Amino acid sequence: MATNDKLGKAKSNKNDEFYTQWEDIEREVNSYLEYNKNVFRDKTILCPADDPEWSNFTKFFALHFTEFGLKKLISTSYAHESKSYGTEYKVTQFEKKSPKFDAKKTRANGKIFILDRTDVNKDGKINIDDLKWEYMQQDGDFRSDEVIKLRNEADIIISNPPFSLFREFMAWIMNSQKQFIVIGNINATTYKEIFPLIMDNKIWLGNGFQKGNAYFATPFGADYDDGVYDAKTGLVKFRNCCWLTNIDHGRRHQKLHLMTMADNLKYSKHREIKNKPYQKYDNYNAIEVPYVDAIPSDYDGIMGVPSSVLDKYNPDQFEIVGMVENLDLYKLKTKVYSSAECKKAYFEKFGKDGTYDLNASGVIIKDGLREKVYQRILIKHKKGAK
Repeated sequence: MATNDKLGKAKSNKNDEFYTQWEDIEREVNSYLEYNKNVFRDKTILCPADDPEWSNFTKFFALHFTEFGLKKLISTSYAHESKSYGTEYKVTQFEKKSPKFDAKKTRANGKIFILDRTDVNKDGKINIDDLKWEYMQQDGDFRSDEVIKLRNEADIIISNPPFSLFREFMAWIMNSQKQFIVIGNINATTYKEIFPLIMDNKIWLGNGFQKGNAYFATPFGADYDDGVYDAKTGLVKFRNCCWLTNIDHGRRHQKLHLMTMADNLKYSKHREIKNKPYQKYDNYNAIEVPYVDAIPSDYDGIMGVPSSVLDKYNPDQFEIVGMVENLDLYKLKTKVYSSAECKKAYFEKFGKDGTYDLNASGVIIKDGLREKVYQRILIKHKKGAK
C-alpha cells in the first residue's frame, strides 16, 4: 500500500496531479444526498484546480446538473507553466478542436469552465455539451484574484487540492466560510491548523473511500513502487487519504456500539485490554485506549484513543477535548518532563544514551518503564448521550 512517504515524495517533487476516480466521487456525493436530497439544489459549485479534460469532478456534476438541481457549475484549471512539473505539455483534443484555442495562452493562462441553466446547443437538456469555457487572465492559481472572486460567488467548493498546498488551500476555504468537500491526507486531521476545527465541530471526515483505498490517475505513476502503481490501470493506490467536509451526512451520526469496561476486560479480542486494567497516563488525566472498539461505554473521564476514531466519530455520542502533543495547546498536561527525565527514560528503555521525547506523547508506565504511546486524540462521552 502507499505510505506517507509516497505522499511526501509527491509533495517534495510537487507532483500534485492526482485525478479522482468517478466511483469514489459518486460514492461520496451520494452519502450527502441520502442524508439531505436537496443539499445541492439551487447551489453554485466551484471546482478549483480542476482540469475537466482529465478530471472527473466537473464531468460528474455536469452529468447530474439537472438531477441535483444545480444553479451553476464552475471549474478552473491551472496553466501548465504554473505547475513546474518538467513534463512535456500535451494539448488535449478538447482544446485543439475549439476555435478559441491559443497555443500561447493555453500554456500561460488558466481556463474557466461554466455550466449554468442555459441550453447552449438547444437540445432541450443541460449537460456537459453546454459547458462554456474561456481563458483566464491569470494562471488559474486558487490564490489569484480571479479564483478568489469565483470562490466568493460559490456556495460549495469541491476539489482534490494539490497535496503540496493543502494547509494553504484549507485556510483559503475557511476564510470564505463556504461549504466544502475536499480530499486530503488523513494526517492533516492532526495539523494544528485543522484539528481545532474538528474539535470545535466545524469540519469533519466525509463518508470515506471504499475499504479505505483511494485510487488516483496520475502521469507520475511510474515514480511509485509495484503494488502501489498498477501499470495496467494507470492508477496509484493510497491508504492514507480521506474526505474532509462541513456538510452533514448519515454516517457521521451512526452510533459506535461499545462494551462496558468490565466486559472489555473479559471479552476483548485485544491482548493489551483483555484481563488487564486500563492504564492511566503519567502526564494526562486520562486513560489509554489503544483501539477504537475498546472504548469503554461506562467511563466518564477523558480517554486517549487512536486518531482513527475520527472516521467513526459521532458528535452526538462523544466530545473531543484535545490531543496529546508537545506544546500543551489544549492545557491538559498534568506533567512536563525535564531533559534529564527524557534521557533517563531512553537509557532505561534502550540501554544506551539518547533522549526520549516524552512530552510529545501520552506516557504510560509499562514494566516500571516510561513508554510513549502512538498519536492519541482525547475524547469523553458526551454528557446526556445514551
